[in-house]
Formats: sequence, C-alpha cells, structure tokens
Amino acid sequence: MTEASSGLHPKEELARKIKLVLAYDGTDFSGWQRQLGQRTVQEELEKAVEKMHGCHVGIIGAGRTDSGVHAVGQTAHFSSNIKSIPAERFEPALNSLLPKDIRIVKASQASKNFHARFDARLRRYKYYIRYGKNQLPHLDRYAWRLFKKPDINRLNRMASCLHGEQDFSAFASAQDKSHSRKRYIYHAAFYPEGDALVFDIAANAFLWRMVRSITGTLIELDDSKKDEREMKKILDSRDRSLAGATAPAKGLFLWSVLYKGVPVKGPRAEYFAEGE
Repeated sequence: MTEASSGLHPKEELARKIKLVLAYDGTDFSGWQRQLGQRTVQEELEKAVEKMHGCHVGIIGAGRTDSGVHAVGQTAHFSSNIKSIPAERFEPALNSLLPKDIRIVKASQASKNFHARFDARLRRYKYYIRYGKNQLPHLDRYAWRLFKKPDINRLNRMASCLHGEQDFSAFASAQDKSHSRKRYIYHAAFYPEGDALVFDIAANAFLWRMVRSITGTLIELDDSKKDEREMKKILDSRDRSLAGATAPAKGLFLWSVLYKGVPVKGPRAEYFAEGE
C-alpha cells in the first residue's frame, strides 16, 4: 500500500495517534469522504491539520456519513509528529482553523494501534422527525417534516423486528459494496423529544443509507396502517424494491461511536454508557 492510498501520515510508525470527537452541520457538505471537486468534512479537516503540520496528514473517520447527514459524535484519528502540543490542545487549535460548520468537541491521545473505523464496536444514529404545518422554518435543516403525526406505538412494534443479527439487504443501497449485509442492531426505538419524534438506532455497523431506508419504510408502513408483520416480510425478503423510499438526509445525525472496553449490555437503552 502506498502512502497516497493509505491516507496516513508518512511517518506514522514514529508518530502519536490523536483521537478527535467532532460535530458538523452536514447541510453544505457532500458527505464525510473526500470527493474530487466536492466540499467534504474529511477534506476540510485534513486542510486544517495540514496547516498545523506543514504536510498532508490523512484523517480516518469512524463512519462515512452521506451528503447532508449531520454529526454530533463522529470520531476520527490522525497521526501527528508534533510533540510540543498536548493532545487536548488540538481541540482549540483546529477549531481556530476549521469552518464554522465543523467543530472539534474533544481531542485526546489514543494508543498507537487505535483505529477510528475498525475499532468501533457500536455506532448510534438519531433521526429527527417533525410534524404539523406550522413548524419553524429553520428546523427544516435538521428534521424531516411530516404533515401527519405518526403512530409511535405502531412504529415501535415494527422497529422491534430489527433487533439482533440479520441480513439487511432490503434496506441497503444498490451501490453498497459490503461483502456481507448482515448487521447486529442493539437498539431501535422511537420516542418523543420536545415537539419532535426521534428514531434512535444503534448497531455494530450500518450499510450505506440503511438508517434512512429503514426510517422511510417505517413511516410509509405507518401511513398505510401496516404492522410488524409487513415489516418482517420486507426484512426477510432481502429485496430493496419491497421497502419504502429513503428518508431525507437532513434528519439524520451520527450521534456517538463506542469503542473496545466500553460495556455493551444491549439490546435496550442501558447500553448507552459513553466512554473512550
């Protein structure tokens, strides 16, 4: 593997690993991953780190959020040969160089073997839904607006079908290149939060656009007054054409990423203990 293809610092074996927790408003980004001619979170972050180091330094993220998707707890790492700055000081230093729609929430030193993507054992997303005709317009940037109030009890009965390890091909994009489409979902549930409805879902990993496909399908089934039997039928079919439309990106947030050493007590809310 060449230096360019690895995306790593040229002297990574001699460097220390810096772990970042970051938040971003995904509205004006073409997703996390670098793309030629597109504005992405990874590229903006690498530009800021490059200004500190005087050379290109690759950034590895825990999840490749899609265009328009937000984050409050994305995790990333990079290798740094700067020894004069305490790891936690990378937070204010990078924030002074980053655009306002990306903020470093926390910076810390990780073990030399830490990998933001491959060491992640659980990723948690939240999808925000608002309903009614008179929602404040600025909230449309961060939620899917529906005109009809969904039935939360029906939604949760259908969401319960998702728990455990299953093949989620019915909710995967045709462009997903994963070798296996089996994923383990620890938790999937709807609950009210203020005047919003939140779909809270966590798994060991997700297929491309999986959360949005599940959300869109659940809302369509609820609107048609279908129940968990129909949801189970779609899931078992492994056929994307039987599922519903993909929900808009703007309602989705990568909420947190948990790593080795953090107890996962699943499959309900008690596993949500935060940790390094």
